[in-house]
Amino acid sequence: MTSNKKSKVARARFTDQEALQFHAQGKPGKLEITPTKPLATQRDLSLAYSPGVAVPVHAIADDPACAYDYTNKGNLVAVVSNGTAILGLGNLGALASKPVMEGKGALFKRFADIDAMDLLVDTEDVDAFINCVRYLGPTFGGINLEDIKAPDCFIIEQRLKELLDIPVFHDDQHGTAIISAAGLINALELTGRDIKDTKLVVNGAGAAGIACLELVVAMGMPKANAILCDTKGVIYQGRKEGMNQWKSAYASKTKARTLAEALVGADVFFGLSAKGAVTQEMVDKMAEKPIIFAMANPDPEITPEEVYAVREDAIIATGRSDYANQINNVLGFPFIFRGALDVQASTINDTMKIAAAHALAELAREEVPDQVAAAFAGRRATFGPEYIIPAPFDPRLIVNIPMAVAKAAMDSGVARKPIVDMDAYAAKLKGRLDPMAGWLQSTFTAVRADPKRVVFAEGEEPAVIRAAHAYFAQGFGQPVLIGTTEVVREQFRQLGMTLRPEYELIDIRKSPHLDEFTDYLYARLQRKGYLRRDCYRLVTNERNIFAALMVVHGYADALVSGVTRNWTNVFDDVQRVMDPEPGRHVIGVSLALLRGRAVLIADTSVHALPSGPQLADIAEEAARAARNFGIEPRVALLAYSTFGQPRGERSDQVREAITILDERHVDFEYDGDMAADVALNRDLMRHYPFCRLTDTANVLVMPAFHAASISTKMLKELGGATIIGPIMTGLSHSVQICWFGSHDTDIVNMAAIAAYGAQLRRL
Repeated sequence: MTSNKKSKVARARFTDQEALQFHAQGKPGKLEITPTKPLATQRDLSLAYSPGVAVPVHAIADDPACAYDYTNKGNLVAVVSNGTAILGLGNLGALASKPVMEGKGALFKRFADIDAMDLLVDTEDVDAFINCVRYLGPTFGGINLEDIKAPDCFIIEQRLKELLDIPVFHDDQHGTAIISAAGLINALELTGRDIKDTKLVVNGAGAAGIACLELVVAMGMPKANAILCDTKGVIYQGRKEGMNQWKSAYASKTKARTLAEALVGADVFFGLSAKGAVTQEMVDKMAEKPIIFAMANPDPEITPEEVYAVREDAIIATGRSDYANQINNVLGFPFIFRGALDVQASTINDTMKIAAAHALAELAREEVPDQVAAAFAGRRATFGPEYIIPAPFDPRLIVNIPMAVAKAAMDSGVARKPIVDMDAYAAKLKGRLDPMAGWLQSTFTAVRADPKRVVFAEGEEPAVIRAAHAYFAQGFGQPVLIGTTEVVREQFRQLGMTLRPEYELIDIRKSPHLDEFTDYLYARLQRKGYLRRDCYRLVTNERNIFAALMVVHGYADALVSGVTRNWTNVFDDVQRVMDPEPGRHVIGVSLALLRGRAVLIADTSVHALPSGPQLADIAEEAARAARNFGIEPRVALLAYSTFGQPRGERSDQVREAITILDERHVDFEYDGDMAADVALNRDLMRHYPFCRLTDTANVLVMPAFHAASISTKMLKELGGATIIGPIMTGLSHSVQICWFGSHDTDIVNMAAIAAYGAQLRRL
């Protein structure tokens, strides 16, 4: 992995209007409630409510533990706040904290498949807050406290832990503590230190700072080795000013009175304070191979560049994603709650926290999977000073951390439902992973690490302009907009957006490349009935052709289009300019994401009625695409028949494709012909014990283009699935075509995928 010591990736940016639009579009907010049982018939309603609901009511009254069997309690967490310490914004009130609490709930769902409900308690009275949460406690399997000011948060958490028999966890304290402890474990190993002999200075005596100190002491550091500082300096024995019982517990017997004095000879610094709190002079006086975790957000106490200027032997972590070793709470709370909920733990104790920290540390020492490596533009991150903490999109987190937490809960006696078969539990956890969300995140990170020039062929469209702006703002690269200069400038003005100098505008008729592009196109099309003047008209009038020619000639890395024209029309334009990559076949694959399940569908855009050999080619291309997406393919070649019954022409084509794949000795699982329900349903698949697939299919090869297109659109409109694509694979250059009328979010996603495709062609 290359060094971050001299450079860093630009931080993602967006306008206030974009943030508001994101939260307002569609259903306002970020969460919704969806029934998990069918409610289509009178019988369904009778079972779900009266009179059927009376049966589980009596069961729970007789045995409260049955609530975990008959309700959502076991997978439901309350995210509770009074808004007294919202992010870095201060006390803005309970209602103002709702976007943050909804966001926290979305992260619970995204990373650990936990349902979360935000509760906003509109009081600063500690006793009133405690009583409110206490009496709502039976609803939930766990309580996540969030954005509550210190010292109230200490009192609230301790009292609720005493009153409730479910986990209560203040993430601002313990989440930061667990992730920083994981980083510390690895930093100590890299520098050859023993925690019992390590000197630590913590700057910031709020919720997170004290929690970090408490956990490190619980892991074996002597209290005498730690010095806690606040805005008034060192917290020493006998100090009177600005003290409370939590600070007093860590008052040091020391002559140091300032942070600068405390850092002399210190091995480790934990910063949970403010930008600029640490100077280069302070760092220079720390011990050999200093460990510096500058975790203030959005700007650290001291930047890595400033540290490396005086101490090249340092190991550094921050709270920011644009530096190596990010202390990110999302590495902790979803997975810690997952493990606690799965054993019905009565609390989250120090044993479970330490187990989570060690599991995170161990994960950073393991070989990095392809999906994570993609985030580093193909470079292999390896355990070392710049990789001591796993990346948040590491797909192994959902297995390793909950298993460690669950085992620690069982070992420490707080698990009410011990897990007997840990291997089966690991398989269940893997099933909760949304692989495509992780793939998208790693794709975006990879593009930010190696930005690309992407040409937006429909540069006069408002949605395209917003997408181009977002593409640049998120650090993906330089947007190139094709359109009449005056029209594009006017659109920017009407949208209230700044036309930045980094955006390139290309007015086709003023381009110096018209003759070059015309000659190239004429050479390709002259034996297909085109005169040179015909090619000139295509170059000057068809923006998709001009944009594709830019990519072929190296003036841009990738192309995105399709917002204003039918997909097939855009594809026809592109084919006039580009050929398939040698040995490849052009297909369109769509990703269907629904209820945490991801399925890749092909061919959704190119082959109308594929022959047996073409179906075999499509299966190979789709399997290749699945692996690029971080999915190990299990390919089902679909038909209306299942293994020969009933017979039909299209089924015969599928069976021919299976024979061809057998002859090619491909290296992925495949089988067919089979109906879609058999391919996707384990119970139905068991009726065919000879089926070659080891589990339900995650790649579906359709027997015809129309079947693929219809099914993906029905999944989106009737099933609520998120459809990404069609993503085009197999072309000689990177091109992605959006659906007609796509929104700006869809366009920027496709542009980022196009940029990633350009990276893959170069690697």
